[in-house]
Amino acid sequence: MLTLVIGNKCHSSWSLRPWILMKQFDIPFQEVLIPFADPIDSPAWKSEVKKYSPAGKVPALVDGEVAVWESLAIMEYLAETHPDRAIWPRDPAARAMARSIASEMHAGFSAIRGACPMNLGKRFARKDRGAGVAKDAARVAEIWRTARERFGQGGPFLFGAFSAADAMYAPMVTRFDTYAIPADGQTRAYMDAVLGTPAFQEWRRAALAETWIVPEDEVDEEPVENLRKAAAA
Repeated sequence: MLTLVIGNKCHSSWSLRPWILMKQFDIPFQEVLIPFADPIDSPAWKSEVKKYSPAGKVPALVDGEVAVWESLAIMEYLAETHPDRAIWPRDPAARAMARSIASEMHAGFSAIRGACPMNLGKRFARKDRGAGVAKDAARVAEIWRTARERFGQGGPFLFGAFSAADAMYAPMVTRFDTYAIPADGQTRAYMDAVLGTPAFQEWRRAALAETWIVPEDEVDEEPVENLRKAAAA
């Protein structure tokens, strides 16, 4: 059976990507969760992760003697080894766009990723988070809108059915939700589709049950809602 090595579910955006993909496509796997140390990437933590990944980072996928690390590489490996699943859209034009926007997510949006770390345990009030965040958010919304308009007729996701592109953007969906980033009706509908998947609901429940705190992923402001405390009550 495949083994997927991940970090904290409350905070690890990169881990969420292959996890939600494998759950949505019903690909069986064994989960190994290695909680983030303080600080993240401490020598002890990296040493533990290196048992599975040469890079010493999560996520990592282990398939017998094969190790794959980096979220996008894991998705490509799964697409190759599970050709019966439409992990990428079947239509060539849709698939080309899906791969392009997945790569753009993998390499870009540093402003919003830095100012709005993934944190499923809290929600914050809307505020001006800077020009860089606004620019990134506008581009993300444009990507979602364009994909939905061109290829989304067959379902609620970017290319109709759930695909690797949705898995890549799932953590961004949570950022829009956590930090109350402005979203029009079409954007909100797409966000609700991702947040409503059985896979994400399972991930969120586990995330809210965690007790680990990652200081660098805790923004310096009071939340309007503490979801962890609510879940524990």
